[in-house]
Amino acid sequence: MDQVKSDILKGLQVDKERLDVLQLDVLNESSVSKAVDHCKSRFADSYLRLAFCIPGILHPEKAPMQINYEDALTTFRVNALGPLLLTKHLSPLLPRKSSKIEAIDTLPSTACLALMSARVGSISDNALGGWYSYRASKAAVNSIAKSVDIFLKQRCGDNAMCLSLHPGTVKTGLSEEFWRSTPEEKLFTPEFAAERLCEVVKDVGLAGRGKCWDWEGKEIPP
Repeated sequence: MDQVKSDILKGLQVDKERLDVLQLDVLNESSVSKAVDHCKSRFADSYLRLAFCIPGILHPEKAPMQINYEDALTTFRVNALGPLLLTKHLSPLLPRKSSKIEAIDTLPSTACLALMSARVGSISDNALGGWYSYRASKAAVNSIAKSVDIFLKQRCGDNAMCLSLHPGTVKTGLSEEFWRSTPEEKLFTPEFAAERLCEVVKDVGLAGRGKCWDWEGKEIPP
């Protein structure tokens, strides 16, 4: 954990004590609960302002015959149930209707749970097929974001929202198999993707709640 923290802070001129690195496994709800309890204790006088929920795994089936039950089940547990569990435990930390949100230039004006989706999670935009379990799990993420946002609108009013995001093809282990087939200008570094998604959440604001947005700030249809 110390090495992870060191890698994150490398080259940054910030107070190192402000960063906590916690162990969390979305396949183990007790670890999710433990991590969130730490946050509650650490920031007892604050509320959650922005959370990116980004668990993801990919088994790219090209035909239905290639679907493996255990792989597909794990895909849904990580990609869909993972964000669902995170919203379960993180949503109580969001500001309620009566809370007063402090304006901070680097943060959205509304507290936000941002769930990581993908363009292939769009049913209406699906022209190629394939990637059956991955596509279905990401479509589920979009459905979860919409339903959670309805709950937050009732509970938190305009003080909190939920949406889903498509980061593009990011140069991580998940997409490594597709690096060579992706145009260089469409293969993003993690740093670029993170910066863009933060800007998208800020830019779409409350008008973007419950919807799916790509890294350019364009809405992806369900």
